[in-house]
Amino acid sequence: MKRVLVTGANGQLGQAIQAAAASYPELSFIFEGKETLDVTNEKEVSGFFAKHKIDVCINNAAYTDVDKAETEKEAAYVLNAIAPILLAEACKEHNAFLIHISTDYVFDGNKGSAYTVYDTPNPINIYGASKLAGEKSIAEVGGNYSIVRTSWLYSDYGSNFQTKILEKAKTAPYLEVISDLYGTPTYAPNLAAFLLNKIKRANQFQKTEHFSDGTTMSWYDLAKQLTEKEIRIKEVKTLEGKAKRPLNSSLNVK
Repeated sequence: MKRVLVTGANGQLGQAIQAAAASYPELSFIFEGKETLDVTNEKEVSGFFAKHKIDVCINNAAYTDVDKAETEKEAAYVLNAIAPILLAEACKEHNAFLIHISTDYVFDGNKGSAYTVYDTPNPINIYGASKLAGEKSIAEVGGNYSIVRTSWLYSDYGSNFQTKILEKAKTAPYLEVISDLYGTPTYAPNLAAFLLNKIKRANQFQKTEHFSDGTTMSWYDLAKQLTEKEIRIKEVKTLEGKAKRPLNSSLNVK
């Protein structure tokens, strides 16, 4: 039985994996949030791997607040770039396979079509730059790993676009949703199933993979898909914020 460590277990993907775990009796899971395993602490990470026999580590721990990252650069890099080094080194030392979750925001959004794994990243904000630094760090450490980039995660778990928009829809007379940014929204349970099925079947991961639900749309399009038809949704353009966003960071999953 493979023992799978899931870091960032309290995030929406971590919760989606927890919800799916019972469907994978072939796998034994260890779920760790930041309260129980500090992935930015070298001694703690090293000790954890020495104590537990880990076969696969799904690193879902990340700093994901795109706007805050612009003013909290150090915090973003510690979690998105330094922690992956520590986990990659531990996995390499203990012969574990590392699956690192990354983001479409490593791209600048100017291609005009969906990005493949062969396209060159060019992040335009601190969040994307810190995630790309994590990808590069893992590659430098080496060992057995796969970097899985995903796009616009949403789900019933935690705080994300779906939960926020549905909460607002309960009381707001109408919703204002951005219509000029495009991506490939991904339902977190679908990503969880993709990862766990590959682990279960021992399917070969590529060094870099893209996974999303495959349909390019705007936040406005996604809001219409998630809400009841009687909810009025108003299209708005992107406002000037702390962080720039890619215009179209769609991922090609083929």
